[in-house]
Amino acid sequence: MKRLGKVIQSVQAFGRELSRRSITAEAKRIPAIGVALGGGFARGIAHIGVLKVLEEEGIPVRMVAGTSVGAIMGAAYCSGLTIAELEEIAHKVRFTTFARWTLSRYGFATNDRMVSFLTRTLKAHTFEELRIPLGVTATDFNTGEGAVFSSGPIIDPVRASCAYPGMFLPVEIDGRWLVDGMLSHPVPTRPLREMGADRVLAVNLKGQWSKSSAPRHFFDVIGKSFAIAQDMMSAVWRSAADIVIEPDVAGFDYDDFKRAGELIRVGELAMRRALPEVRKWLEAPAEAVAPLKAAVLIASPAPMPAD
Repeated sequence: MKRLGKVIQSVQAFGRELSRRSITAEAKRIPAIGVALGGGFARGIAHIGVLKVLEEEGIPVRMVAGTSVGAIMGAAYCSGLTIAELEEIAHKVRFTTFARWTLSRYGFATNDRMVSFLTRTLKAHTFEELRIPLGVTATDFNTGEGAVFSSGPIIDPVRASCAYPGMFLPVEIDGRWLVDGMLSHPVPTRPLREMGADRVLAVNLKGQWSKSSAPRHFFDVIGKSFAIAQDMMSAVWRSAADIVIEPDVAGFDYDDFKRAGELIRVGELAMRRALPEVRKWLEAPAEAVAPLKAAVLIASPAPMPAD
């Protein structure tokens, strides 16, 4: 009986070893895919459409990095919210959900309402609790250097990532004054590489700040100025991406929260156009992936079909 028991234990150990090797081989075969979510105020709702298609097509997202509204979307998704829950929230939020006007020499609004919004919305409140690793970008106001948060509490880093200069007050974290991550990482592809991504899918929400050729107010002046600066530095983040998709958000204003359904749809359309190239990633072993691809495929947005 003792000998029989030893034989059974040996067979079980052999089975566990085969299983472990199979899992390890599978992990080596599939590259670690990271998704970089850029900023764009209300246009960031298009990120939901991108994530929706990735889920529907079974594309495994191993890590996410987000800037500004991309940080909000990334935090929500990585904390465990379903696509259906994200869509429901997107149809309800407005500018006043996150912010309120204030009188300050540092800005015209504060995003302190984001604290209560994220507290009740997120299913995890520290980076360590997230179901998918997340990087949140911000910019050190004093040094101009980019800051990437990936540990500790989530909410203040997300607020800092969304602190658009001139509009929102800076956010202080551990003695540093931080502003919008768009100044240092408009689309956070490089942070994803540093997090260990083998393949990087970048989502760039490029659109006119306002449909009017002449600025309507102070915020148009600031917004357009930043849009110009971001275009000038796009080569930096594009060089760290394997695929760049650009949902067709040109017809949406920065505060078009009421058009959530349309924004989700343009995100879906752009992602579906890029699917053939993304699927190729799953066919190549992870060890064959170059660490930094210079050639970037631009998945140009297609016109929205008529309803």
